[in-house]
Amino acid sequence: MTDARTDPAAPLLVPVWYAYEPGGEVVVQTGRETLKARLIGAAGRFSICVQDERPPYRYVSVSGPVVRVTDPVDPAGRAAMTHRYLPPGEAAAYLRATEAQLTDDITFHMRPERWRTADFSSFAAEFA
Repeated sequence: MTDARTDPAAPLLVPVWYAYEPGGEVVVQTGRETLKARLIGAAGRFSICVQDERPPYRYVSVSGPVVRVTDPVDPAGRAAMTHRYLPPGEAAAYLRATEAQLTDDITFHMRPERWRTADFSSFAAEFA
């Protein structure tokens, strides 16, 4: 078994907030000094997998090169990502409480190269 703390080739799998618009870049933010940032910086690329938790399950994974790093984080981009994941009142409170992330975090922009998807609708229909 590899250890991501000592093996830069080891995958690091952690839940992340992300932003993506069709045809655009996949965007993730993380602490500048984190293991995640160091591994992405060393590899020059990353992968992400997103699953729809509602049955029948579906997922998409995408990987590609980092094409840009925004440092420090763009406040409007961070706010948009936060509002994607949290209701308005919670988003505003979260943004106030974590304001330091504007200077502590960096943003990685990835150009999608390889997509993998699965939709288990037809499989689930066999059991209906």
